[in-house]
Amino acid sequence: MVELILNQIRDKKIIILGFGREGVSSYRFLRKHFPDMDIVAADRSENLKIDDYKDDKHLKFVIGKDYDRNLNDYDLILKTPGVNLNNINYFIQPHRITSQTELFLYGYNHQVIGVTGTKGKSTTSSLIYHILSNSRGNTFLAGNIGIPFFDIVDQLDDDSVIVAELSAHQLEYTTISPHIALLLNIYQEHLDHFASLSNYQLAKMNITKYQEESDILIYNAEDEHIPNLIKSHNYQRKMLKFSSQHAIDTGCYCIDDTVMLVDKGQVLSEYDLYRYDHLPGRHNYNNIMAAILAVKQFGISDEDILKNLATFKGLEHRIELVGTCNGVKFYNDSISTIPEAAIAAVKALRKVDTLIIGGFDRGISYDILIDYLHENPIAHIVFTGPAGQRIKSEWEAKYPLPESFIIENDFSKIVDYCIHNTTEGKVCLLSPAASSYDQFKNFEERGRCFKAEVQKHIDTINPNENE
Repeated sequence: MVELILNQIRDKKIIILGFGREGVSSYRFLRKHFPDMDIVAADRSENLKIDDYKDDKHLKFVIGKDYDRNLNDYDLILKTPGVNLNNINYFIQPHRITSQTELFLYGYNHQVIGVTGTKGKSTTSSLIYHILSNSRGNTFLAGNIGIPFFDIVDQLDDDSVIVAELSAHQLEYTTISPHIALLLNIYQEHLDHFASLSNYQLAKMNITKYQEESDILIYNAEDEHIPNLIKSHNYQRKMLKFSSQHAIDTGCYCIDDTVMLVDKGQVLSEYDLYRYDHLPGRHNYNNIMAAILAVKQFGISDEDILKNLATFKGLEHRIELVGTCNGVKFYNDSISTIPEAAIAAVKALRKVDTLIIGGFDRGISYDILIDYLHENPIAHIVFTGPAGQRIKSEWEAKYPLPESFIIENDFSKIVDYCIHNTTEGKVCLLSPAASSYDQFKNFEERGRCFKAEVQKHIDTINPNENE
């Protein structure tokens, strides 16, 4: 299968656009298979450790603000997800643009379960991987989860299954789709990159656009956009749907806390999820249903599915219990970067008394969040960052603000406010509904900052409470 990838590369003039983790991974792969190939690595950052590659006489670096000039001079532009070609002021011939994701799919798409969605793709990908790796073995997890595809190539054989978490940035220019595609949801997101919701939707739909009739699409039948997008393209492939709101003819749906697996109206299996409180909320039922439909394609038994659901641990920064202080449970949902995610977290935890929202302002609409919080009041609100400032202003223009709120960017002061105001027996939730770039490099750093500040108070106020 590697040979199929190499055939796309051989005898090409190549530039690696973006030299972070994935760019370095691509360089290693190219150099292993083409020791004497001339490679150009380009990156906006001028702080690359170029000296680490000084012995490679066939590698040239282009760095700084003009790193993306003259791209049509190359046969292949190996673009990394963090690079935005939409801001370039000249036309790039599309056939020149590729990516590690696309090249990997050329070699292994028939072995790939691809998972995308605005929210839930990391949890769903990790859950599928957890079930398959423990039930059948020879399963790999890669992609947007943080593991470059080329880093696992040497471990793969014909029986391997690859669970690929795929972002819109990875899918944007792909012209090949995985054998099994999961489309979880499409919300308003990344408009700073894609400029419009329509462009973002089109990027997401690449996960199924190039599938064949023998391939499988698993999708959320209740999403606002997905069913109409599928209908408009008249796709012909096996389709399995899931819904937490209505019965499905073929796929999965929920009745209270029971998931039903059905085929043409006939119930094949039932899964009682009442005791699986480590994955709270209806949005996680969607993730579970999508995962069940995926692993069932490999003949995994109901017993193995339930056993592995029980041992699966939720991911860091995703409605993650940090600890308890003064009888208050603190949850870190720093991955929440859109209003829908914050609403889902509040619904999942039910007893939220203090909510921390805001961060970097990307210009997305917060109407749905403001309306929800007006109709479902939370006693204490923390507004943080430029997005928090805007949410407050728009809330104030539409409805009365809650009686107890603060505007604060310092997480030490934020947690101090939460400690002294949240009602005992209830929940304090960080679910920002905004990205973290106002003061953090990513949502992980924001979440860990929040957790560290909470832990300081736990250690000071009641050091034995979490023992």
